[in-house]
Amino acid sequence: MLMAHPAVLRDLIKQYEVLEALQASEADSAQVRQRMEDVAYTLCVSTGTRDIDAALVAARHQLPGARPQDDSVLPGS
Repeated sequence: MLMAHPAVLRDLIKQYEVLEALQASEADSAQVRQRMEDVAYTLCVSTGTRDIDAALVAARHQLPGARPQDDSVLPGS
């Protein structure tokens, strides 16, 4: 499987977090929701996952400095 460059993943994570904050505020709009869906889709494709929560975990684990043995996000851990 191809791996996205860490800089790309870092940017996608940041974009998603900003859009998430906008969606939670009164600045929410159809444009924000559509962009959030686009970024979520790109994160899923980039990480080989099917939902945004798994994509965010996978993307963060692929960033430099991530602790490869950290399984705290896995169920039952």
